[in-house]
Amino acid sequence: MADNHSKEVRSMNMSHIRSINSKPEETVRKFLFSKGLRYRKNVKNMPGKPDIVLRKYKTVVFVNGCFWHRHECEKFHWPLSNTEYWHNKINNNAERDKRNITELQNKGWNVLVIWECELKKRNREVSLNNLYKKIISNSSSST
Repeated sequence: MADNHSKEVRSMNMSHIRSINSKPEETVRKFLFSKGLRYRKNVKNMPGKPDIVLRKYKTVVFVNGCFWHRHECEKFHWPLSNTEYWHNKINNNAERDKRNITELQNKGWNVLVIWECELKKRNREVSLNNLYKKIISNSSSST
């Protein structure tokens, strides 16, 4: 299937995709803040620049988009055009994610990933509460 947009329109669309402060990230941050958790955002000197770093709990949270990070869910579909580029791009992203998670874990960090699909209305409350419980459960081991 061919792209429905011209190169210029596609380029403009792609340039508007955020790498930080995305809507899913903001949703997670607002929820955690409302629960009294304080965190740092996008810490550049840590592997993978985690979206949320909770030092008190020695926990980092990545808020991953299903497409960009190859989540095996209904939201992820391989593009039908320029397939070689997209397979390389997305597979490289997933491999880099694995390396960053392993490096953080080796440094003693608890790594949590919440996916974009988990933040859709039907799943949001349960997913966010589960995330909160996982973070808090590290409290006894880190204090």
